[in-house]
Amino acid sequence: MARGINKVILVGNLGNDPETKYTQGGMAITTLSLATTSVRKDKDGNQQEKTEWHRVKLFGKLGEIAGEYLKKGRQVYIEGRIEYGSYDKDGVKHYTTDIIADDMQMLGGGDRAEGAAPRREYGGGQSRPSQPASGAPRREQAPAKASDFGADFADDDIPF
Repeated sequence: MARGINKVILVGNLGNDPETKYTQGGMAITTLSLATTSVRKDKDGNQQEKTEWHRVKLFGKLGEIAGEYLKKGRQVYIEGRIEYGSYDKDGVKHYTTDIIADDMQMLGGGDRAEGAAPRREYGGGQSRPSQPASGAPRREQAPAKASDFGADFADDDIPF
C-alpha cells in the first residue's frame, strides 16, 4: 500500500527574530514567522502582490542553529512537512497549521556586519549524502561563471 507525501518547500523572509524554547529534556524548539510573496497580474494588467505568513518549527540542533544565526528580514530556504493541530482555549477550539522543518538553508539578505553567518545548509535528515554525518554545516562553493571556462558569450545568449 502506498504512503502519502507531505512535503513543503518555502523560500521567504523572516518576519521577526526566531523564538527558541527548550523542553525539560533540553531539546531546542525554535519558531519562525516566514513570509512568502507571490506576484500576479489582475484583469487590468496591474501587478498584485500577495504575502502568505507561515509558522515554521525547527527542533533539536537545527532549532539551535536557526535561533543563533537567523534574524528578522533574513532570507531562508525551508524544507519540511505541514502539520495541523488544534487546542481548546476558554471553551473555544482553535486550529493551527505549522511547517515542521527538516532542512534549512540561509540565503542572501543577511547583514554580515551584524555577525550573520555565511550561507550554509543544515539538515536533520540522515539520508542526505551531502550532509556531513557529524551534523556540521556544509560549506557552499561559489557558483561557476562563464569566464571560468573561457566561454566567449554574454549572459543574454543563455536561453533561460
